[in-house]
Amino acid sequence: MKQMKLYEAGDKMISLIKDNYSLLQSLGSFGINLGFGDKTVSETCELNNVDTYTFLAVVNFTINGYSNFEDDAQLDVPTLMHYLEASHAYYLDFQLPFIRRELEESLDASDHLARLILRLYDEYAHEIRRHMKYEEKTLFPYVQSLLDDRHVVDYNIETFSKHHESADKKLRELKLMIIKYLPSNTQLNNQLTATLYDIFNNEEWLQLHAQVEDCIFVPAIRRLEHQSRQNDVTKNITSMVFKGGPEVGETLSDREKEVIIGVVQGMQNKEIADHLCISTNTVITHRRNIARKLQIHSAAGLTIYAIVNGLVDISSVT
Repeated sequence: MKQMKLYEAGDKMISLIKDNYSLLQSLGSFGINLGFGDKTVSETCELNNVDTYTFLAVVNFTINGYSNFEDDAQLDVPTLMHYLEASHAYYLDFQLPFIRRELEESLDASDHLARLILRLYDEYAHEIRRHMKYEEKTLFPYVQSLLDDRHVVDYNIETFSKHHESADKKLRELKLMIIKYLPSNTQLNNQLTATLYDIFNNEEWLQLHAQVEDCIFVPAIRRLEHQSRQNDVTKNITSMVFKGGPEVGETLSDREKEVIIGVVQGMQNKEIADHLCISTNTVITHRRNIARKLQIHSAAGLTIYAIVNGLVDISSVT
């Protein structure tokens, strides 16, 4: 049974690779170049402009399995985006054509069953390409809009998560078809065995890739969406306070400002009326107009408005 080991920022990067050769491909997806000598993980990441915490989160997850990232606010979304985009490019532009060439070289082109095997592979390649291109055209631009603080309608990470299914079913079928039914050809058998080994590795890679998306990326985007909603609320409040609400063409009269000061000082309507030598009904009318102009209906909201706009000094507010 493999013992769980969590790698840390101070560990040597070469130690990670010696323990887990499969991480070599992950280095390329993170944009980390080889030739790092005896540098630590943090030194190597800093040299390649990669967030160390996010790199280690993905590495330790792919090596040791599940961990809870729901409340992990330290994950860097741009680093995750770059990793996933580069992983797609690796698989679509290199790995799919590479396996296709291996299969062609391992199969007897004159055999009808061999041609069907290649057709099955092409169907798989089309499916995985469609799956990844959807993410590139829909999911990644959406996440970038959140990072850029732009509002996007009719899409969220739950929409992606509900329809995110593994696209490796045809790959498993292909593997079984070759093992169970392909006629033996002694001359090509070793080459075909090597190709099957690569297919098995690709199946494992796809499973880990999907798990990184589901267990690390999706929770990170949920937090980003939550932060975006909070920012929208803050903008709306700021807009009301500084711009006077949606009816910015209407300004407060001097009397209305005096009524606001009375409210901030804790006076009741009758006390404000007595203080300003006006009727209680007039105070009520002024307060109604203030609420309409500012879209602020609470004493606390009026207090914030009064402080920000210099109607009262914050030291005088209890």
